[in-house]
Order: sequence, then structure tokens, then C-alpha cells
Amino acid sequence: MKFGLVSVEEAVGALAAHSVRAGGLVVRKGSLVSPEVASHLKRAGIEQIIAARLEPGDIGEDEAAWRLAKALAGENVLVERPFTGRSNLYATTSGVLLIDLEAINGFNAIDEAMTVATLPAYKAVAAGEMIGTVKIIPYAVPEILLQDGLARAGAGGLRIASYTRRHIGVISTILPGLKPSIIDKTIAVLAKRLEPAGATVAWDKRVPHDAPALAQELAHQATGDSYPIIVFGASAIADRCDVIPSAIEMAGGHVEHFGMPVDPGNLLLIGSIAGKPIIGAPGCARSPRENGFDWVLQRILADVPVTRADITSLGVGGLLMEIGTRPQPRAGGESEDEE
Repeated sequence: MKFGLVSVEEAVGALAAHSVRAGGLVVRKGSLVSPEVASHLKRAGIEQIIAARLEPGDIGEDEAAWRLAKALAGENVLVERPFTGRSNLYATTSGVLLIDLEAINGFNAIDEAMTVATLPAYKAVAAGEMIGTVKIIPYAVPEILLQDGLARAGAGGLRIASYTRRHIGVISTILPGLKPSIIDKTIAVLAKRLEPAGATVAWDKRVPHDAPALAQELAHQATGDSYPIIVFGASAIADRCDVIPSAIEMAGGHVEHFGMPVDPGNLLLIGSIAGKPIIGAPGCARSPRENGFDWVLQRILADVPVTRADITSLGVGGLLMEIGTRPQPRAGGESEDEE
């Protein structure tokens, strides 16, 4: 592509690189300079303009953006028709955004002429929400460069894992002094969290905050439905040998990971029993405010596996609340709930 200052006569057949006003005529940025437009500019006293002229082998910005966006669009992703070198991608269903990070980063490193921007990986999205955009910076790119971009982007680098789990089981442990209204409120908050996924609380069990009692309930639920289980402890998990992780193992389950580099949400546990995911909820999960529990719950609802490696990778961007505004850890019963 040739780009630069040329006479209006030379600009015929090229694209106006910038908007130009000449009397009552406005030549818009990116528009084709016709012989009539050139004549009008000349009569208005404009001798030169900055223009862009495509050369053999160049692909216009809109076509290039469209082809790249189509390549990136995976399952449950819609590509919008391009305009001014931009093609947007939208979720066609509610769910969790899955991104091939290596492909996106590699694509953006190829050449400054081609870019793609996305929402954060694993973000919960709603149907119709924009999840990414491809933008071609100049007015055209060489076909050979576009082919490099298509090869690096691969196929389906952006996709939506739709919510497929419609029911969640809940076990709450009880200690003297824990009001039933606290548990009721917790279940109500959870129900609101589940609404965007179209999911509901299928059953709500309450047992003493005791490893054998909780293990018995977990073992019983392991033989029933296939619903994921959330355990809300009357007291936050403080150690791998605490009540909730001990009960999971006593019931024949497995603790995948305890602890999370997300604040609030540090004291979250993930595990499984009889193939069912288990979340040992941190105290902050009783609050409607966003915390690390939301991030894990959304993935579980979309049937996206959550591993120890997934949890440990969440530290960058995991600070969700200014620590200075919060009570000191373990300073009292309420502060414990924040973790």
C-alpha cells in the first residue's frame, strides 16, 4: 500500500486518509476519491491531500478484519460485519469465555497492522455481549501478512462454554451461635448468583460442624444426583486438616487444592466426590459482592474443569478489594467471613 501526500489528481482512485472539508463537500476518511471529488477539491483551492492507494496483493481493511474474526470465532461466537477495519465478536449464549491465550498473544506479535482485543479469559458473559474485536490499523494489509495472521490465530481461539449445569446442592455446617437466618441469607445470595446461569439450588442440607457428620452427608449425596456440591462452613477452613477437607476425604472424596490467590476468596477449597465437583466456600461467599468464589462457581456451572493450576494462576488481577479498608484477618468473627 502506498500512503502519503499527493496531488488531488494523483489521488483519484485512492482512499482519503483523513476527512477533508471543501466548501459544502465533506470527503470522509477512508472514502474513495473519484474524479468528481478531485475536481471539487481543486475548485475549492485544495491542491494536495493525504491518500492511501492499495497495490496488487493488498487486502482491504474490512475484508482482512472479517477473515481474521471469522477464524477466531469458535463455538457460540457471532462475528459482526466489518466497518472501518473493525470486526466485533459477540457471545450468542451466556457462559464462560474461553481463550487460546497463546494464539492471541502470538497473533498480536506478528505485525502492528493487525490487532485483536478481548475480554479477560474465563469471564462470565451474557448472550449478546461483545467479547472481542479485530482491528486492522492501516487501510490494507498484504495478503502474505494476512495469511501469517490466519495461521497464527488458528481456528476458534475465542469460544463460549455455555452454562450446562442447572442445579447445585448445598451443605451448610452448624455451630452453636450461628443463627439459622445467616444460613438462609447465604442460600438466598447463592440463588441470586445462580440466576444468570439459569441454575437453582436443588437441595439444602444442614449438619453439625463436625468432620464425621459432614462426611456422612457427603457420602450420602455422592450416591444420589450428579449435582456439584457447595459446602458453607460455620467456620472458615483454616488448614488442610480442618473439618471440611477432612470430611471430604473421609467420605471417599479428593481435595484438589486449598487456598486461592484471590482476595476476597483466599480460603476457598476445590475437590470432588464420585465425579461431582465440590467447592468449600470461603466466608466471603456469603456476601453478594464479587469474590474468588464467583470465578470458580461460574466455571463449574459451565462444566469447565477447575484444577490446582487454574487456581494458582489467578494471582495477577486477583486483588478485588483494597486491603486497607478491611478488618485485620482473624481480628474477630466477622473478619474471618471475609476470607
